[in-house]
Amino acid sequence: MRIRATVAVVTGALALSALAIPAAQADEGRSWSGEIELPAPKASSGAETGAEAGNRSSARAAVQATQADDAKITSAVVNGGKPIVVGTKSKQTVPYTVTATDDSGIAGAAAFIWIGSSVDDENSFGFGPNEKSISCKAVSATTTTCKGTITLTPGLMLNSDATWWRVGAAAGANDGQELERDVVSKVRVQRFSKLTVNASPEPVKKGKTITVTGKLTRANWDTGTYKGYSKQAVKLQFKKKGAKSYTTVKTVKTSSTGTLKTTVKASADGNWRYSFAGTPSTPAVSAKGDFLDVK
Repeated sequence: MRIRATVAVVTGALALSALAIPAAQADEGRSWSGEIELPAPKASSGAETGAEAGNRSSARAAVQATQADDAKITSAVVNGGKPIVVGTKSKQTVPYTVTATDDSGIAGAAAFIWIGSSVDDENSFGFGPNEKSISCKAVSATTTTCKGTITLTPGLMLNSDATWWRVGAAAGANDGQELERDVVSKVRVQRFSKLTVNASPEPVKKGKTITVTGKLTRANWDTGTYKGYSKQAVKLQFKKKGAKSYTTVKTVKTSSTGTLKTTVKASADGNWRYSFAGTPSTPAVSAKGDFLDVK
């Protein structure tokens, strides 16, 4: 199936429907279908004869022909511009904001995110807006900002999706103009990460050697599980009892399975932890400190 982010004007109240996303199938790959439906232009008050309606339609067509660029989507931001971090099980819902403008005013607008070469490419993939989340507020007579949410489903995602996604948007003006921008901005999508730590033995005599182990894992969307993140530099940090912040002691690299192991000398009571700075595909994460009692 091809991605269709086509704008359709419908009669009635605002109906920005979520784009239907079918379950991923191994033999067919992933796709995204559906359309963003925007409201019809505001109706004028009073009865109108057939001739008047025809004249008004002709006039509107003439105006649209000469002012085709009046309607503009000026911005579209998803998750406040921050990376979207997705795990393996829970759906991740993030906010978006779209601002559009037109001389006649804006009836509604919505955002969607996608990856691929084109929204018309059968290999492209994306997520659309949640219908019930949408609300719009007029900033002025010509400009409106609409807010809503988009939900990402990890079961439909692949590890290769941990990259930059394009943010597109569609809007409808009160004079009937429909517009869509496939690329308004970008947002990064990352694989959720976890990090553990354990310092032992405990208690330990001052000056004796302790072993600090741990493991760095991240979401594997291909398998729906968490897998070790190999060959990554991770900082071993210590916070002495009573101190307010951690100090880096050394840097350790994860094994092929994501495990961490190193030794240090016990000097004082305090918390030990591992801290990972993150990569473009994986967010930063720090383990919860493990308190070690030194005698």
